[in-house]
Amino acid sequence: MSHSIARMLLMLTAASLLAACSTLNPPKPGDSAEYRPTAPIAPKPAVANNGAIFQAARGPGLFEDDKAGRVGDLVTVVLAEKTNAKKSSATSTSKDSELDMSVGNLNVAGETLLDEGLSLFGASSTGGRTFDGSGDSSQSNQLSGEITVTVAEVLPNGNLAIQGEKWLGINQGNEFVRLRGIIRAKDVTTSNTVQSTQVANAQLYYGGTGALQDSNAQGWLSRFFNSPIWPI
Repeated sequence: MSHSIARMLLMLTAASLLAACSTLNPPKPGDSAEYRPTAPIAPKPAVANNGAIFQAARGPGLFEDDKAGRVGDLVTVVLAEKTNAKKSSATSTSKDSELDMSVGNLNVAGETLLDEGLSLFGASSTGGRTFDGSGDSSQSNQLSGEITVTVAEVLPNGNLAIQGEKWLGINQGNEFVRLRGIIRAKDVTTSNTVQSTQVANAQLYYGGTGALQDSNAQGWLSRFFNSPIWPI
């Protein structure tokens, strides 16, 4: 076995082992720092308070709604996602080529050199090439529900960076929703909710773990042979 073949087999084995990691290590609640709830910042009482109950850093204004606006506050995101996509393509190419090259007959001692009636110095070639390809793809997704997340950061322009996750255990598995993004404080309604379509830079992920999820997924070896790195 040559060194190149041995190196290729080693690379294929390593790739298959890496593909198996996603199956053997499914996501767990709280395993991602990007979706953990953010604790509120401890308020710093003003020096002039002298032990007063009211804290300016935490007390809402007299004419403000009780809705998210500080780090650690809760806000409910109403999931109303619906997408439809369709794409089709077709390609057709063709190419014809023809080559004809001949040289005058060669006379030797007054006679023409022929080979079964054909000139010894002549060539011709024809070729043709065609390609037809087509593709069609369509996808439709819909997700509805609600998830309550925390405000992770108040940006300088007043926008709120939010993040959080929701896990639900059902029989032999867990279903989860993870959400990150940026919202405008004025988009938060008086009931402290905001539409998911109003979340900027939204990172919304819905998945599951357990026996049902595993039964609906290909094994790691099958995924490896169906991956783009497989040369055949």
